[in-house]
Amino acid sequence: MKIFCKFPTIHILKLNFYDYIYIYIYIKSFCVSGILAQENLEDDPHAQGSSYIAASYVKHLESAGARVVPIHINRTEEEYEKLFNAINGLLLPGGNVDIEKSQFTRAAKVFYELAIKANDASDYFPIWGTCQGFQQLTVLTSNKNLLTLTDTKAVALPLAFSPGAQNSRLFKKFPKDVLQSLAEENITSNFHSWSLSMQNYSSNAKLKRFYRVLTTNTDSKKEFISTMEAYRYPFYVVQWHPEKSPFEWIEKAGMVHTLSAIKATFYTAHFFVSEAMKNHHRFSSQSEEEKALIYNYQPVFKGLNSIFLQNYYFD
Repeated sequence: MKIFCKFPTIHILKLNFYDYIYIYIYIKSFCVSGILAQENLEDDPHAQGSSYIAASYVKHLESAGARVVPIHINRTEEEYEKLFNAINGLLLPGGNVDIEKSQFTRAAKVFYELAIKANDASDYFPIWGTCQGFQQLTVLTSNKNLLTLTDTKAVALPLAFSPGAQNSRLFKKFPKDVLQSLAEENITSNFHSWSLSMQNYSSNAKLKRFYRVLTTNTDSKKEFISTMEAYRYPFYVVQWHPEKSPFEWIEKAGMVHTLSAIKATFYTAHFFVSEAMKNHHRFSSQSEEEKALIYNYQPVFKGLNSIFLQNYYFD
């Protein structure tokens, strides 16, 4: 139940059927999603504190109706568990940290294990991984780093859909024109040097049991996976960057701002937020939620030539 107002008993008794329907819809429409911060980039001249979240990920979720809570690195497991029970989903963003030894990885592992346990207990908790987030989740699932180098540092590509993928949980409600654009146009932005190849996926039993491959791509030499969803869990990973098209503006190969790219961005955000709305975690009070929200922080404008237009920084 996602409501913080305390209705006196006499008011509850006076509610009619339509009042209850309104309150039910209002409650169900709440979504507070966490985004995990990561260690600052060494070459970031604007860096403050020890960690950051690119503002494009925040805007991405907010555009679909979510409120965002930043999840700080270097916190205790007890603090993470308390926060897990207050948020409705988790986004693991792209970046450039060590996905085996970083504080980002440590925190991601805690939330991953909590999400597995929660979903096994019918407590629906979705996770979304973008680029580095995709890679991190494959490491957490397989207990191995199975990534391989690909020539995909700055390139926009169409998605090669696997058989039946357009009827997957992730894609089945996308409009036909958006699916067609994703399949035929160079609108998915790729900014990664490491990928999960189909060969490495196919040779790892843990990954094959856990994830269904929805789309693949190639750098003309290696076929790599670009989209997956878990079979039994509401976990979704994309190697591409749906958040960049409407919210990042560096003039660089791989950046796409066409209408079809922006529409695809909206439907990915809408899908994940709709998944998070199925979760019923909540903060203990409105004041506790207000303390946690991203609105308490100010994004730093880094310039039009920065790979991230704005960043939030944290101690």
